[in-house]
Amino acid sequence: MADRIILHCDLNNFFASVSLLFNPTLKGMPVAVCGNKENRHGIILAKNEIAKSYGVKTAEAIFEAKAKCPELVTLPAIYDKYEEYSKKAFNIYSRYTDLIEPFGIDECWLDVTGSTVLFGSGEEIANKIRNDIKKELGLTISVGVSFNKIFAKLGSDMKKPDAVTVISRENFKEKVWKLPISDLLFVGKKTCAKLKSSSIHTIGDLTDADDETLNRLLGIMGPELKNYALGLDNSPVSSIHEEHKPKSIGKSTTRGKDFTNNDEVWKAFLSFSQSICDTLHQKKLYAGGVQVHIRTASLSVKEFSHTFNFTTNSTLVLARQGFELFCKNYTFGEPLRSVGIRAINIKDSETAVQQDLFGENEKQAEEEQLDECVFELRKKFGFDGIKRGTTV
Repeated sequence: MADRIILHCDLNNFFASVSLLFNPTLKGMPVAVCGNKENRHGIILAKNEIAKSYGVKTAEAIFEAKAKCPELVTLPAIYDKYEEYSKKAFNIYSRYTDLIEPFGIDECWLDVTGSTVLFGSGEEIANKIRNDIKKELGLTISVGVSFNKIFAKLGSDMKKPDAVTVISRENFKEKVWKLPISDLLFVGKKTCAKLKSSSIHTIGDLTDADDETLNRLLGIMGPELKNYALGLDNSPVSSIHEEHKPKSIGKSTTRGKDFTNNDEVWKAFLSFSQSICDTLHQKKLYAGGVQVHIRTASLSVKEFSHTFNFTTNSTLVLARQGFELFCKNYTFGEPLRSVGIRAINIKDSETAVQQDLFGENEKQAEEEQLDECVFELRKKFGFDGIKRGTTV
């Protein structure tokens, strides 16, 4: 059976590049898109290649970036334009295939296996897309071409900006295995540290590791990552006609004033959970766990998660579980700049909890039934029409 032909399209420095389209006089200068300093989002959201050459990094504070690059020009985010240009790029991709799977606002996988008769080889299609994006949108794009999604993503990361990289079954060992393990998709900082503790420094090292060691280090994800390194990723590219189930749904905020006590965090979690559970109700989905995100006043970021032995779409249940997780892990050693809560392990169906002796599960069922009634009222009379008193 012939290999699939998968592309990974990554719009280069997307936020900064789109912002520069509306500020052409800044071309040739180091530019970064930043959060609103007045609203305390004073961090770098994106930067152009020139700013990157000075060592400016995403998510660092503006003052840190300007210490590296005093000439740095900062621009506010224009999210409506980013959404607009993302859709325009998506329309260009759809000329070549309907198998398009978004991976964030600026990245997509495309399966063009069935498109080669009309448009040429995978590399030729990638170059057509690259030229279309540049000519019609004024943006550049890097495209990886391979026989699976993992290697296509690696390819798009290899040459930037404005490039096409082919990773084939014949050359992947030479091109991929020498790369640092951190380049492999789904290997974050913690995973990378665990692998390096066992002398796994490159993607090639991962292929030589035994499954027992990988299971001990990372659980079932260990052997899965090894399969990725061996080129054994068979995951499909979704069709644009499919309705996608989100893996998680979250909400967070950075206030003009720090969070200084549990009561303020509880009110935020309750408000966020209402919004999250409205989405769960609309999509007929249920949360199988909760994740809490905090950023301290010193910009330290921490996340905690907990898996349920049930599923829920109840505002109160999600908020309480998240708040309990928060209290267990944070005691206000310093104020918090931002907090967030996320429903994780999203399921299509409700899982019941084994009945207890003290009626707690019955109480939860009543709360979920009440939440359903509140959702229907909010849907009918407007989602701002009914709010919990503690969140107002």
